[in-house]
Amino acid sequence: MNPRLLLHVCCGPCATHAVDTLRGEHDLTLFFSNSNIAPRAEYARRRDAARELADRYHVPLVEDAYDHAAWREWVRGLEDEPEGGRRCEACFAFNLRRAAGYAREHGFALFTTTLTVSPHKSSATLFAVGRTLGPFLEIDLKKKGGFQRSVELSKAYGLYRQHDCGCEFSRRSHA
Repeated sequence: MNPRLLLHVCCGPCATHAVDTLRGEHDLTLFFSNSNIAPRAEYARRRDAARELADRYHVPLVEDAYDHAAWREWVRGLEDEPEGGRRCEACFAFNLRRAAGYAREHGFALFTTTLTVSPHKSSATLFAVGRTLGPFLEIDLKKKGGFQRSVELSKAYGLYRQHDCGCEFSRRSHA
């Protein structure tokens, strides 16, 4: 029997390659927990793309409660940090802490995240955060062309694909 793995999903496109990679060796459940995404309409578009992917692959999807106010409080004082800096690390901790808690409460052997597929996210930082929270599977999904594969699959499936992480501070830095 394969170990149960809870996969924190940032969005449907990033999850494409992750699900392809992980589902053969794990009993996989997707966990959409992204209170960093604003506005709420953008959150809904990304959640809906994750639902589409879960349906396509016949993989369960758990939707965490959306609490942007709690996320804003968590990153308070880091609003002006550069992209990839301390705010991002705090954001990773917020979302992965929620995934780790769900995994622990529901008997998952491991948890991990799709965030490592992005060339804009530091896998080393994600691994360091994940290790502090419980049994974290350290897998760098961007390796071996993972990011490009996620782009190809999301286009083939017609999934909504965004161009930033979703937080208002990230968008401001790209404007």
